[in-house]
Amino acid sequence: MPKVAVILSGCGVYDGSEIHEACAALLALDRAGAQTVICAPSGPQMHVVNHLAGEPESGESRDILVESARIARGEIRPLQDVDPAAVDAVLMPGGFGAAKNLCTFAVDGADCKVNPEVVDFLRRAHDQGKAIGAMCIAPVILARVFGPDLSPRLTIGNDPTTADLVQQMGAEHVECKVDASVVDHDNRMVTTPAYMLAGSIKEVFTGAEGFVQELLALCR
Repeated sequence: MPKVAVILSGCGVYDGSEIHEACAALLALDRAGAQTVICAPSGPQMHVVNHLAGEPESGESRDILVESARIARGEIRPLQDVDPAAVDAVLMPGGFGAAKNLCTFAVDGADCKVNPEVVDFLRRAHDQGKAIGAMCIAPVILARVFGPDLSPRLTIGNDPTTADLVQQMGAEHVECKVDASVVDHDNRMVTTPAYMLAGSIKEVFTGAEGFVQELLALCR
């Protein structure tokens, strides 16, 4: 039974993990017989967004790990306590939290910095030959961490502005349809557009099924 570390970034599309994407990935992993280790770094979110109004709440602060526990139904571990050697693959759903809490891409673009815990975990996982998957906007993290050295093949769909920023970070961007994935066999990475392109939750779940199959295939 493959074991997959699922790294979350909070709870909610505007300031954390995209809930549909996270659930789609977790369901696909469960259907495939994989075991999940849900985890997240601890520390304050960049900001807290009122999802009804679509605006940040002034003076409010929430912790990334605590908020991620909502999606995990409480079964979550601090990222720093997870050993990459104990898993076969890593998966990061999207949502603005990936671009705000796991890295600073939302404000810094190609000059973004990645959360040190995330950098350390991903680099150790890659060095140990683990498969790494990212959905939606999360591939920008792989571009920032691995782009300068490995030039990984990644996708965020087909948005030209974001694709250009991915390439500025040293990765190769590949256009991809919503229900497909881009697999970089040399670097053992797989990425899929999800809500970068999806117009419905059905498209997200369909894309996640194939994405997870490709990720687990890299574990064999």
